[in-house]
Amino acid sequence: MPKAVGARKPAPSKSVADTRRIMAKLEGQHPNADTELHFSTPYELLVATILSAQCTDERVNQVTPALFKRYPNAASLAKATTTELEPQIQSTGFFRAKSRSLLGMASEVVERHGGEIPRTMEELVELPGVGRKTANVVLGHALGVPGLPVDRHVLRVANRIGIARSDDPVIVEQQLCNAMPPADWTRTSDTLILHGRRICKPRPLCDKCAVTAECDYYRTVMGVVAKRRKKTGAKPRASSAKSRPQARKARSRPRN
Repeated sequence: MPKAVGARKPAPSKSVADTRRIMAKLEGQHPNADTELHFSTPYELLVATILSAQCTDERVNQVTPALFKRYPNAASLAKATTTELEPQIQSTGFFRAKSRSLLGMASEVVERHGGEIPRTMEELVELPGVGRKTANVVLGHALGVPGLPVDRHVLRVANRIGIARSDDPVIVEQQLCNAMPPADWTRTSDTLILHGRRICKPRPLCDKCAVTAECDYYRTVMGVVAKRRKKTGAKPRASSAKSRPQARKARSRPRN
């Protein structure tokens, strides 16, 4: 769990009991939530997670089979050059920076950890290209160590509902970890990520959400809308999700 940040920290609007009840409902809406990255070893998940920055999991999963076949472990990846690696990961975006991170990570794993992916947050975040989010993904999904990755989906959903209150991922991680049992940390993150991708998007589909009754955002925003309608006598408009042209929806691209 991350250490406390600062003397005064914002507090979530929901209690521990509220948060656990809300998460149970969301888990019911997104059963068996898990990472959508394909992997078979901690090394593969670490590589895939580094590649997933600003890229969809679907695209990463298209790239990694050939990559893992050519570089099945950190030792083989450490021997590669950026000239060799960049063309193989170009479609994931930011390929030059990702190439440097992957080669640096592999070299550090070989030189400092005997080719094995380290099992602690402290050691993982010392690797090139690895921050808390990436480290928590690997810890929770591949190493069996409780971890709660906080990405932009978790930030958005947790703050909207009120189970967390901060723009700082470390503080949100701490608040969620304080509310949920360690055994549930990884599933909590996976569930919030899926909810953010499918339902609680930047332009949310509130009519499809399982926790609108408990959601601070829904109560606030919908309350304002209702007051305006009552004041003006306007009739309810069709939801944005239904009113947008289908062609526009087809052009939109899911983000990781």
